Amino acid sequence: SSSSSSSSSSLSMVDDDGAAERPFTTWTFDEACSSMDWTEGHAAVVSVESELDVEGSDLVIVGVFAPAKEESGDEDEEEEEEEGGDDDDEKEEPEPVLTGKAKELDEELGGALSDLMAENAKAFKNGAKAGSSTPTLRVAAPGSKAKRYILLGMGKEDKDIEDGTMAKIGKAVASKCHREKKVSKASVLLPPKVGSDESTLSDLSSAFHAALYSDNRYRTGAKVKKAAEDLASVSLVAEGGVDDADAAAAAIESGRALSAGVFLAKDIVNAPHNVLNSESLANTARRIAEESGGLIACEVLGKEECEARGMGAYLGVARGSETDPQFIHLTYKPKDGEVSKKVGIIGKGLLFDTGGYNIKTSMMELMKFDCGGSAAVLGAARAVAAQAPEGVEAHFIVAACENMINDKAVVPSDILTASNGKTIEVINTDAEGRLTLADAMVFADKEVGCESIIELSTLTGACMVSLGKQIAGVWTSDDDLAKELEDVSKVTGDKTWRMPLAKEYNAQLESKIADMTNCGTRYGGAITAALFLENFVSKKKPFAHIDIAGPVWSDKTGATGFGAKLVTEWVKRQGQQESD
Repeated sequence: SSSSSSSSSSLSMVDDDGAAERPFTTWTFDEACSSMDWTEGHAAVVSVESELDVEGSDLVIVGVFAPAKEESGDEDEEEEEEEGGDDDDEKEEPEPVLTGKAKELDEELGGALSDLMAENAKAFKNGAKAGSSTPTLRVAAPGSKAKRYILLGMGKEDKDIEDGTMAKIGKAVASKCHREKKVSKASVLLPPKVGSDESTLSDLSSAFHAALYSDNRYRTGAKVKKAAEDLASVSLVAEGGVDDADAAAAAIESGRALSAGVFLAKDIVNAPHNVLNSESLANTARRIAEESGGLIACEVLGKEECEARGMGAYLGVARGSETDPQFIHLTYKPKDGEVSKKVGIIGKGLLFDTGGYNIKTSMMELMKFDCGGSAAVLGAARAVAAQAPEGVEAHFIVAACENMINDKAVVPSDILTASNGKTIEVINTDAEGRLTLADAMVFADKEVGCESIIELSTLTGACMVSLGKQIAGVWTSDDDLAKELEDVSKVTGDKTWRMPLAKEYNAQLESKIADMTNCGTRYGGAITAALFLENFVSKKKPFAHIDIAGPVWSDKTGATGFGAKLVTEWVKRQGQQESD
């Protein structure tokens, strides 16, 4: 298995031969890299406490809800406010009101917190916007170091806690712990409406840990960037206590486990091709299984096993790769062995995409993110193993290779035969991902016998044009599956939108000499890609194609980890549905 980032991110030293050691694992001139280092989670311990320890905390974050506004009886005014069409300069906010422990703390500080709210009323709006915050208040006391206080907006008191609210809170807490230097212990006071609910604690924990991701695997010396480097612990103080302390602790741990899956998804997408190839991705999958406590089994099919199964579409692309094809199959089974639903999750695993002989003319430097689907799927596998949902057997499948150019690589006009016997005329070698997915889908459908299948891929630029860089497109003929994914999207914050499956566009895929071509015209390209994939799964079986080309990458921060939370939550719900 591959080593952790901490073991390979040391500064360059000199070995016995006088040569500088490499700061990270990569290839030699003759051999491809066989492993990818992982970014470890932040060491800070998050816990739920019953009492606020102001004296022992370097930073105290006080969560506040904005008070409900008086009934105006004016529906138009209410709608205008919801749409953000009001003039903030002319609106008067209600007087700041602190209650419960926040009020007690304010009184101990001589009204300093109320003053802080009042002074920042225009921007903070008494905490009406979840995740908003005030400037830091520093209070010095004789004989001890200054304490720092921040008010954190939780939303409006008279509104239900919406999906995504706790993710904003968790991210804001992490941001404050990072920006406020020399913070070893932070305490967060949560109102009763929030702190007593396990699901909100899990969401907060997940977002907090995920926000502290910093990829230092390829940095050295002063270039290393550590998030909240002094932070050792964060205490979540649930005002009014929690109903079940063990359940609350489990919720915190569940959130941390989910963030570990997001970390891995980011690591895979961020890794350059001189580190991540089909072999090092396969070893990453093996490590997931090794660290799963026996809940995940790993099978990797080589070129002989793939040829024996007739995976000509996948192998046609893989022939151009430096490393051999690695068909990754991870199987999760619950601890008690009781399975009521078997599902398949497929991720596109192109570790680098040059476009092949139809070589790309732009964005080539970003084509390491073409493995974003596999990153989401393998990240989810790690999280699912840690959370150990009951009732579901999940198969995580990745047909890993690269789309490169050599004397064996597929060329335009080649005709490939997929493992279900369908023949495909390659019109464009840069429409290669769907070829690898075709055989992966047949495997999940026919060999594994999955009852429901979802597939994630950075498949088309056309989807990015349609939905931008923050929303993934969903194509499915199954309304129930579409609703499941819509609900999961709202809960996890991985935004999706259902797109049309216009059957008449199948005409674009007609070939003069084969069963189909691998792409249509430039118009409706995201739709024809989805229609192509439908040829490789039973028409009676629920199937969804999710194009994540846009949200998998941020030009500002790099890999986003998109899809890992979506898949994890979807898998968990499959077992819950059947048990219900």
